[in-house]
Amino acid sequence: MTTTPNPEGPILVIGSSGIDIVGRSLEAVQSGVSNPGKLRISRGGVARNLAENLQRLGAQTILITATGDDFEGREILAQAAELGVDIEHALKVPGMQTGAYLAVLESDGTLELGIDDMQVTQALTPDHLKTCEPLFETAAAVVVDANLPPKSLNAAMRMARLAGIPVAADPTSPSLATRFLPHLKALWLISPNQAEAATLCAATWPGEGPPDALDSARHLVSLGVQIAIVSRAEFGVSYASGSGSGNVPALKTEVLDPTGAGDALLATVVFAQLNDIPLDEAVRLGVTAAALTLRTLDTVSPELSLERLYDELI
Repeated sequence: MTTTPNPEGPILVIGSSGIDIVGRSLEAVQSGVSNPGKLRISRGGVARNLAENLQRLGAQTILITATGDDFEGREILAQAAELGVDIEHALKVPGMQTGAYLAVLESDGTLELGIDDMQVTQALTPDHLKTCEPLFETAAAVVVDANLPPKSLNAAMRMARLAGIPVAADPTSPSLATRFLPHLKALWLISPNQAEAATLCAATWPGEGPPDALDSARHLVSLGVQIAIVSRAEFGVSYASGSGSGNVPALKTEVLDPTGAGDALLATVVFAQLNDIPLDEAVRLGVTAAALTLRTLDTVSPELSLERLYDELI
């Protein structure tokens, strides 16, 4: 649980939107040759995924993002608006293409390779975020992804601090996760996978060799994060806070596509904590949301709801 001056306020989600192009090989991936498989295209982007998950769970959500002024960008924002997400402060940037993420999956659904192009997110400048400052004053929380340029991330963190609202962070990738290192003491919640957690812990980890997931979560809390949740893929999730730590096993499920599962986990924990659901239960709901996402070809499960999660709660 967390305290916020505006518990009934909207959740601000700041970061990337784009399209996902996902290919799953029918056999073991061979490099340097064409691999037979199945391809899909869907709406994506970490912040956009988080906003859709939160909206489907019942939160009032404001998406601060940037797309190109192209067909893909208009379609992404139109779908978000249809769901009820507030897109008034989203940018359509002339001359830029909407962000994209390309994923190559092994035949078992695990990620072999990912490439992202989120250059349009550079348009989310500190000056643009300054125009959104009144939103921080009425928000319940802020959720940011690491695609946000460092100066813009600094601006978002400053505005959240001045407004007294909690900030949740999605590290997005090991290479981008370091953008949160200067802000760990100011974070309410962070949700890295093991590779991202290892990057965040590397400079200050006192032990020999990389920490395991639970030790990573505890170490991030020792560095000032209030809640750390580390995903362990098929092995579940480890979490820690100032009041304790634990492991939640993964829910056994068919894996059609792992894209977006971590976003579902984070969005669900944020929603649950803002609604006074205890942390262990919130994490279990998050693991259930991730499993629901794994077995759909969409980046966000269209079946997601709090009622559905409790029906399948591990």
